[in-house]
Amino acid sequence: MRDWFRRLLRPPALDDAPWQRAIARVPFVAALDAERQTKLRALVSRFLHEKAITPIGELALDDVQRIELAALCCLPLIEFGEEGLHGWSQLLVYPDAFRVNRTHEDAAGVLHEWDDELIGEAWETGPVIVSWADVQADLASPRDGFCVVVHEIAHKLDALDGALDGTPPLPRAWQRQWASDFQRAFDDFGKQVDRRRKTAIDPYAAEAPEEFFAVCSEYHFSDPKALRASFPDVASHLARFYGPSPFA
Repeated sequence: MRDWFRRLLRPPALDDAPWQRAIARVPFVAALDAERQTKLRALVSRFLHEKAITPIGELALDDVQRIELAALCCLPLIEFGEEGLHGWSQLLVYPDAFRVNRTHEDAAGVLHEWDDELIGEAWETGPVIVSWADVQADLASPRDGFCVVVHEIAHKLDALDGALDGTPPLPRAWQRQWASDFQRAFDDFGKQVDRRRKTAIDPYAAEAPEEFFAVCSEYHFSDPKALRASFPDVASHLARFYGPSPFA
């Protein structure tokens, strides 16, 4: 009875033709071996079944483009599994970079307000938001160290244990080693950025431990050579967590 119920809840399989058209446009996926593509395809089916992909404004997305987006969202979940989809239900897609109003009250009680222009954002208990123009730029230059969708999904994985701190849910022993290695690399990188040294990794990674994890996740998928040269221990953890980079 239980197996029958599980089969009943399985999402419908993706038609082969749109799947093949979609992955041909996503170099990160096209470079995967057949076994990992099969795992990814199952995750994409579940993603499309469970989550809304909502274009904003005049942006329109066809079925193949929706599969592209779902494939990018699920790429970091091939090893972690469908548990990585928990806790949110919507992917918002802006045509281009979008503006977000920010507020902050300082220690003196003064309220500061400003606008940020973003290409992606992940709310801890809300949607993932990305710029379609930047997604397309990542697909056009897949080895440049950037993948906005991977960055935001890394934040979602990070938040699954209730703390956005650069450490996703892991077995206890691995979590301790991960936290130690990532903290050491983050601290060293922050010193390089503070000294205005040129770095192979985007300096934005020095903003916070959670941003370091998300940026390094981008490099794992798009420029693993630069990641390993800069942070060999971090690269090893991410290869274990995500599986081998498509471009390894």
